Amino acid sequence: MATATVRPATDDDVDAIMGVQDRAWRTAYADLLPPAALDGLSSEAARSHWIDAVHAGEGFHLLVAVEGDTTVGFCAAAHYAGADGLSISEISTLLVEPRWGRRGHGGRLLAHAAAALRATGADTGRAWVPEADTASRHFYARAGWEPDGAVRTLDTGSGTLREMRFAGTLDLRLVD
Repeated sequence: MATATVRPATDDDVDAIMGVQDRAWRTAYADLLPPAALDGLSSEAARSHWIDAVHAGEGFHLLVAVEGDTTVGFCAAAHYAGADGLSISEISTLLVEPRWGRRGHGGRLLAHAAAALRATGADTGRAWVPEADTASRHFYARAGWEPDGAVRTLDTGSGTLREMRFAGTLDLRLVD
């Protein structure tokens, strides 16, 4: 088996990140999102977004999972500390290309993101997960994260997408 690693993303990773997101969303969310939303994943606006994310700076972490020479997944995580004392650590996106699933890449990404967030002083994190995405819900549950009761409904342009918020410790103990 090739060596699997997680590292910070660079400009050279943007095309691979866009490809992973496109293939993962088309596999997992084709029935949940309109075609226009999926088509937008390969747009110049999306490319600009990911380039900006690579350079977002302190408090934001864009990580890629690599097996051998292939980028197989990515994770975006951020810590926000407001002047009002409110502090939020969030996994905004964690995706592994479906054909590379079940090889530990998601767990490695989450563990590295949690370590980066812990370095900011945070001890808990959260992630929004589509209610219909049972694979992601089970993934976070295996990491010890649980729904905290918060839900939100997003307008997709042709319907709505309901998401559940999962929360848990950043001192992770992932199990198989």
